[in-house]
Amino acid sequence: MPGLNSWWCRLLENYVYALPEPPKRTRTKPMEVLCVGMPRSATESLQHALLTLGYDHTYHGWDIVYEEPNYSEQWVRLCRKKWFGDLDGNTTITAADFDAVLGHSVAVTDAAASVFAAELIAAYPDAKVVLNYRKDLDAWHRSATTTILRSNGHWALFALSCLSRDGFWAWHVFVRFMWPGLFRALDGNIETGIARNGKWVYKEHCNMIRGLVPKDRLLEWTVEDGWEPLCKFLDKPVPDEPFPRVNSAAGWDGHETRIAKKYIGGGLRTLAVLTTVIVVAGSIFYKLTSK
Repeated sequence: MPGLNSWWCRLLENYVYALPEPPKRTRTKPMEVLCVGMPRSATESLQHALLTLGYDHTYHGWDIVYEEPNYSEQWVRLCRKKWFGDLDGNTTITAADFDAVLGHSVAVTDAAASVFAAELIAAYPDAKVVLNYRKDLDAWHRSATTTILRSNGHWALFALSCLSRDGFWAWHVFVRFMWPGLFRALDGNIETGIARNGKWVYKEHCNMIRGLVPKDRLLEWTVEDGWEPLCKFLDKPVPDEPFPRVNSAAGWDGHETRIAKKYIGGGLRTLAVLTTVIVVAGSIFYKLTSK
């Protein structure tokens, strides 16, 4: 499709697929934990762990798709502000901007946290920062290329993004904005972006976090570390249960199926309307040309 800042893209966003504006959220509790590691670095396991430790609500990338009312459109605006800014070069995203979509959350992990890591760290200077990472970079890259990467060619979800307004924003925010931006896919193709750039982007991202966050505010953590270092860092007692392990490759399949089911109703309604319009138009055309 044309550039993401083009008139055509704006037309789609503002008119064809526009949704009612959801209410702006307000922060009632301070942001406490930012888990800014890259996707496929135990982000969902970490979300479950933080919920167990009492950090509710802990916001995860899947929430961008699932939550109601949905704020995917607002996340797209934040992506556009980050990567395009305005004509004065202003790309600053403030705590108020984040609070409007995260106001109910005291912790955040996965897509929003990694894509906006630097901005979140600046916006919430009192929050503790967890750099969740994978020890085996090659294993991480394989995981990313067998999950995130395949979104680019998932034709069922793409079809639903064309037929459903909600589906459009779910696809738009991840496949056109978040993943291409995060993986420096200048051509917009996350398949080649992750394949070519994934490993060095991962390293660069981790180094950026280390440079931005003072050591006393930062925990470098991997899922093999389990509860102890995480609980010590957050000053929480260690739960008497195994550390959660969720969202394997099979779990990703389940999420894709759930997303398809979520938007198929809207897609079928659109198909029904289009079919009716085509049938009526065809009937009128036939009557006019058969006289």
